[in-house]
Amino acid sequence: MVLSKTASESDVSIHSTFASRYVRTSLPRFEMPENSIPKEAAYQIINDELMLDGNPRLNLASFVTTWMEPECDKLMMESINKNYVDMDEYPVTTELQNRCVNMIARLFNAPLGDGEAAIGVGTVGSSEAIMLAGLAFKRQWQNKRKAQGLPYDKPNIVTGANVQVCWEKFARYFEVELKEVKLREGYYVMDPEKAVELVDENTICVAAILGSTLTGEFEDVKLLNDLLVEKNKQTGWDTGIHVDAASGGFIAPFLYPELEWDFRLPLVKSINVSGHKYGLVYAGIGWVVWRTKSDLPDELIFHINYLGADQPTFTLNFSKGSSQVIAQYYQLIRLGFEGYRNVMENCRENMMVLRQGLEKTGRFNIVSKENGVPLVAFSLKDSSRHDEFEVAETLRRFGWIVPAYTMPADAQHVTVLRVVIREDFSRTLAERLVADFEKVLHELDTLPARVHAKMANGKANGVKKTEEETTREVTAYWKKFVETKKSNKNRIC
Repeated sequence: MVLSKTASESDVSIHSTFASRYVRTSLPRFEMPENSIPKEAAYQIINDELMLDGNPRLNLASFVTTWMEPECDKLMMESINKNYVDMDEYPVTTELQNRCVNMIARLFNAPLGDGEAAIGVGTVGSSEAIMLAGLAFKRQWQNKRKAQGLPYDKPNIVTGANVQVCWEKFARYFEVELKEVKLREGYYVMDPEKAVELVDENTICVAAILGSTLTGEFEDVKLLNDLLVEKNKQTGWDTGIHVDAASGGFIAPFLYPELEWDFRLPLVKSINVSGHKYGLVYAGIGWVVWRTKSDLPDELIFHINYLGADQPTFTLNFSKGSSQVIAQYYQLIRLGFEGYRNVMENCRENMMVLRQGLEKTGRFNIVSKENGVPLVAFSLKDSSRHDEFEVAETLRRFGWIVPAYTMPADAQHVTVLRVVIREDFSRTLAERLVADFEKVLHELDTLPARVHAKMANGKANGVKKTEEETTREVTAYWKKFVETKKSNKNRIC
């Protein structure tokens, strides 16, 4: 006799995920579901939804690393369950972090003797690193003011208007006035002379950017240092400099070794750098290093012992994964100085290929400099019909993610597109991107102009059109456009 069994709805072992009930119901959005589902179904459903994300390799808006060697991927997965903060339980991981700090501090020319340990810490990124460096400057300034019997309730920090938003967060969260040097068209970084003019007795430090997010340009830290040295002599202050080298810290030592921006300058007290940018590690790792131990007040360092031995800690968070720290050490010893230099040289050469290709189209003005972070920032020569935002939006149909944005005050009337060249962006991709830009521009040329551009032109000519007139004009334009398309299609058929 043949025995048979009817599979119940709950017996999914013989079904594929797509033959099960789990693809017939919506995923929970607000409340945890009552019942479990098979691991295969959970993976497949989530993976399918994630397909709608952009391709990280084609995300040219981001400075963050999107590719690492398989061996490093393996190391990261093998250490993903280690808590970075458990120094007593994972002493080797702690040792690897300390090695990274020592290597990075010496890369930035910290005044250290042979075998001397550097002062620094790993963070989740440059945002946390900047918060920690800013806190150190604020506490140092407060301690000095207290010792002198002077008010210490109105600290300020001087930056350019081109700083990343984390500086605004630091100022707001930790109650520090942010004094910004405004930009101007054609000059999109902080002017050192104007920055020093803003410095007063309440200034905790001046923040210089080595690799502006907007254009990739390096600010003139050497000139800033020299001007600040002179002002300190005249006033008796000792205002220092923090260098935000989030993007440029792993570029300048290899491409521009003679450039003085780091601890070779006496007023540079601390530097942050993003390991997950040109440090070539996946997102989640940054570093901050101090010139000397005296530049980091002891009262900011906490000591805990409930995880085992006494552990000093100076972070804004506590638990976090160890994988990125281990990956950073892998990259430092795997590539060495020679390897990092080769990667940065390749990035720069591919940046030049893209830059020259865009220039040859005759449609763009290049805003970024050739030196600095390997990126190309550019704007349309003629944006009367279509603007940079439309170019960026249309380009997404080819898979590319390229941002368009306006500059900060006082250059907010300037709009640019920006392409960041990372390690995994090859010459072939650069050439393909130029070709796709040309396709996009050709396509936009065949479309009607933007409505707001037409209205703006009308106002410029002193003719203010009513809403009804504008609607009729746009409708007529579109009718003509559609009829032209139809007639072209009939001729082809």
